[in-house]
Amino acid sequence: QVQLVQSGGGLVQPGGSLILSCVASGFTLNYYHIGWFRQAPGKERERVSYISSSGDSTNYTDSVKGRFTVSRDRTKNAVYLQMHKLKPEDTGIYYCAADFEGIPHSDSSIWGQGTQVTVSS
Repeated sequence: QVQLVQSGGGLVQPGGSLILSCVASGFTLNYYHIGWFRQAPGKERERVSYISSSGDSTNYTDSVKGRFTVSRDRTKNAVYLQMHKLKPEDTGIYYCAADFEGIPHSDSSIWGQGTQVTVSS
């Protein structure tokens, strides 16, 4: 079964850190471009980070630049999102998505189940 299994997330105080994991099952993640998305309460889902299939190219939405880092571990068939200096506005459900053709988007076919991140004191 082709799926992305996410872990990590939880409740953290402002200024804290979390690491999200996204592990592929049933296919080789190494050939796919990966996006991390989040959906805040009452807002549309937005892409916060991207890493190319080669790992040579990454990008981030302006609000997380300098605080979030995306990486991939080919030996573990996994992608990670390290989040530092977290702010209350980072709160939301985080999803990873894989796309064979290019930058993942809302119509990409492979999505993780989502994980809640709550930044609050």
